[in-house]
Amino acid sequence: MILLHGFPQTSWSWRHQLTALGDAGYHAVAPDQRGYSPGARPEGVENYAIEHLIGDVLGIADELGAHEFDLIGHDWGGAVAWYLAGRNPDRLRTLTVVSTPHPQAFARALAASDDQQQRSTYVTFFRQEGNVAEAALLADDAQGLRNLYQGSGLASDDAEEYLSVLTEPGALTAGLNYYRATSFAEAAQIGPIATPTMYVWSTGDVALGRDAAEATGQFVEASYRFEVLEGVSHWIPEHAPDALNTLLLSHLGQ
Repeated sequence: MILLHGFPQTSWSWRHQLTALGDAGYHAVAPDQRGYSPGARPEGVENYAIEHLIGDVLGIADELGAHEFDLIGHDWGGAVAWYLAGRNPDRLRTLTVVSTPHPQAFARALAASDDQQQRSTYVTFFRQEGNVAEAALLADDAQGLRNLYQGSGLASDDAEEYLSVLTEPGALTAGLNYYRATSFAEAAQIGPIATPTMYVWSTGDVALGRDAAEATGQFVEASYRFEVLEGVSHWIPEHAPDALNTLLLSHLGQ
């Protein structure tokens, strides 16, 4: 199985899940995605288009000899997982997405929900070109990035791990290029989700609201589980590892 992290994190975010999945006998792999790994950090927004992100995951699976695999994604990793599941359903055994609603559900909520519009004001800031967001987030020893972690509920010890990577030359720009390279027009081209799916959302998520979360099931044609963790922040893999691990093992076992 392959676990995909989000922004602004690394594969470190999955450490609790890797342990639990390995102990249960699964072969679980969590890569640092494109832009986060210093050996895979191309310049240019166009290099972070969704087809490249999907291609990376399929390439990793092929290298591991896994034609069919279980896919787990959080935040931007969740978005990549939705797109891959819609476009390459023959490659997946199961799909688990943590926090991130289906892109079509999110697009609809962003267009019609005042709540989601308010939560997503940061996206316009992130999408600015010309290193505007980078300058703001990295100034004063990356205080802006530290505030982002703190404001969304991530523990300071965890934040330091990610800061060590995101402050490397080009790393933050690469992470922000995920936002800059995407368009909501692509969401309509995902295709039906025909893979057994579990979606885990938390009520304490400051970025992703209930409207899109509850609408996500409309876009899944296979068996579907919607699990809600009360009072947990956006950082579910780290803030509720035991609860998430229990859900993961149940979903994979089914």
